[in-house]
Amino acid sequence: MDRIEKPKAYSQKGLLGKIKLYLSEKSLPSPTDRRKFDHDFAISTSFHGVHNILRNRSRTRKVFWLLVVLGSVALVVWQIYSRLVNYFTWPTTTSVEVQYVEKIEFPAVTFCNLNRFQTEAVAKFGIIFFLWNIVSKVLHLQGIRNNSTGSKEAIDFLASHQNFSIAEFVKKNGFYLNSSTLLECDFFGKPCGPKDFAHIFTEYGNCFTFNHGENIQAKEKVSVSGRGLSLLFNVHQAAFTDDPTLGFVDSGIIFVIHSPMKVPQFDGLGLSSPVGTHARVTIRQVKTVHQEYPWGECNPHLELQNFRTYSTSGCLKECRAWHIEKQCGCLPFLLPGNGVECDLQKFYNCVSPILDHIEVNGLCTMGTHNSSCPVSCEETDYPATISYSTFPSQKALKHLSKKLNQSQEYVRENLVNIEINYSDLNYKITQQQKAVSVSELLADVGGQLGLFCGASVITIIEIIEYIFTNFYWICILFLLKIPEMTQGGSSPQKHLENKNGIEEC
Repeated sequence: MDRIEKPKAYSQKGLLGKIKLYLSEKSLPSPTDRRKFDHDFAISTSFHGVHNILRNRSRTRKVFWLLVVLGSVALVVWQIYSRLVNYFTWPTTTSVEVQYVEKIEFPAVTFCNLNRFQTEAVAKFGIIFFLWNIVSKVLHLQGIRNNSTGSKEAIDFLASHQNFSIAEFVKKNGFYLNSSTLLECDFFGKPCGPKDFAHIFTEYGNCFTFNHGENIQAKEKVSVSGRGLSLLFNVHQAAFTDDPTLGFVDSGIIFVIHSPMKVPQFDGLGLSSPVGTHARVTIRQVKTVHQEYPWGECNPHLELQNFRTYSTSGCLKECRAWHIEKQCGCLPFLLPGNGVECDLQKFYNCVSPILDHIEVNGLCTMGTHNSSCPVSCEETDYPATISYSTFPSQKALKHLSKKLNQSQEYVRENLVNIEINYSDLNYKITQQQKAVSVSELLADVGGQLGLFCGASVITIIEIIEYIFTNFYWICILFLLKIPEMTQGGSSPQKHLENKNGIEEC
């Protein structure tokens, strides 16, 4: 009656009760059967050395083989542990490879005048220098210098010119590109002109990009090294000016070389060519491949809404645009997006403080995988080597003076000659790679198991089966024998009655 009542009690406890009921119906093997099971496992297992412990009759040999097996197990555990620790530090290696090609893509080049505005236009609106610094702050996040006079003039100007569009003003009265400012343009022996440049706003006002992603030239590849893009600019120093109190004290052309698929970034990357010089720039194409987290810092799943390819500079622009549109309800025209354009009043009262808030609180960060804008998984750069010479020579000076119908002094103070070409028809690939892949880790662990224990996957399955069988028997022992022993110890009278019944039988 007791054995019938116990399963009924187990059946009232849900899934755990069903498991206990199943185990309670199984019989526990005898000690002889358990010893035979252990002996058969030791003799038949593919784990080397175990059978030598049992088969040897000499106690010395048994101890020797026991120490050998235990030492081998300890070594393999240590080796596997060190391999796993090394793998989970996510090590990487960096490979550098130079690829030689017959043709290579020419980069985009963006040019700006270091004197950003037309002299006649800003003579009427001197505050435009201060206002443009506030507007262009969205691009480089440099603090505006404390200027109480400029701030007061800006407030007065905004109050009296509420419908003033600084974008239209700069586009109309900033640097322009036509036959008078671009005197010569040659791209691999083919003539080019202002029509081959795309207008873009930067912190330098009106800038112009050659070989932009939407231009025809971006689809072409060059096949000759030592030649490339040759340009002759006339910066018209008398016609264009800037404010030296804001740090703009040079005269000439500033340019940046970048991928046709990326927006130009002048901050820290711009190259300057002063007037009266011939700048010769030799470039190389360098492709960098970063691994995704946790091996590297890139995120291959990130995409930008307003750019074809992901870049940290484009991501930072979209991040700032999102925060500004959320807080100010408008979007600066220098940032990507389709929101309502911010007027100057919004720029001064809302956008500028929000940019300071973004910078101080680190709302738009770059670099690591958990930052707002991690590094791109693939990027193409164009490191440049630049050299200068005086331009033009004495003979060329007379020729250009006659050709332009200008004085020699004018030619010296206004002309800039720039050449950009590839040094070699090759590109360098710097690739970050996983030092240890999953397959290499498995091969290493398998090699350690085979070297020290002669083990394989089959051996591991045998050991798991052996441990599971013994665990199964232990569960039966705890479910059946221990409760019976407890019941028997707590009621000695009942045990005595059972004994008398057995004697009578």
